[in-house]
Amino acid sequence: MIKQFSLSEQPDYSPHILCLGAHSDDIEIGCGGTILKLLKTYPNAKVTWVVFSATGSRIDEAKASAASFLAGAKEKQIVVKDFRDGFFPYTGADIKAFFETLKPGNPDLVFTHFRNDRHQDHRVISDLAWNTFRDHLILEYEIPKYDGDLGTPNFYTHLDKETCQEKVRLLVQHFGTQANKHWFTEETFFASLRLRGIESRAPEHYAEAFYGRKIVLQL
Repeated sequence: MIKQFSLSEQPDYSPHILCLGAHSDDIEIGCGGTILKLLKTYPNAKVTWVVFSATGSRIDEAKASAASFLAGAKEKQIVVKDFRDGFFPYTGADIKAFFETLKPGNPDLVFTHFRNDRHQDHRVISDLAWNTFRDHLILEYEIPKYDGDLGTPNFYTHLDKETCQEKVRLLVQHFGTQANKHWFTEETFFASLRLRGIESRAPEHYAEAFYGRKIVLQL
């Protein structure tokens, strides 16, 4: 049976949310605003946050950023692995073995990469998420980049301006190693949030977008 996740406001509900990111800023870029909003709505939430590739100072950045984004969680587990960046398709067996250790957690909601993302590491994480969690609600997030691989999402989270500002502030604050990247700017992040807000007629103008490939409506 597909696992159900209530999106109505029930402050005493304690969902388990699993966040999967190939690299140390992926989760924050893809669904950071939604995570912040979920933790405000469900203060009893448990979050497992997994970064599959980080080395050197990127490890510290990943841990510090995750701790900031998850400050509102009642319970959190932050895991940072050191799988080789850019080589996930060739180390897939080891990554899959690690995925098996996540299965007993039985999350209510899984955030992972967009299946059609052109980055090879991102696609591996998305494929293994679907391979591992077959009875769960999975939302695939998107990351803007040089490849121009943004698609047509079908699931949106409306966000207020304050939440968006907090998301962007934390990204810029924690990922100094990315400051020299031409795309890693406040303008990029706000532009994505605004465009998805336009598409979904967000009342406060901003949204994050996802791909919900299998969602069951229980009547």
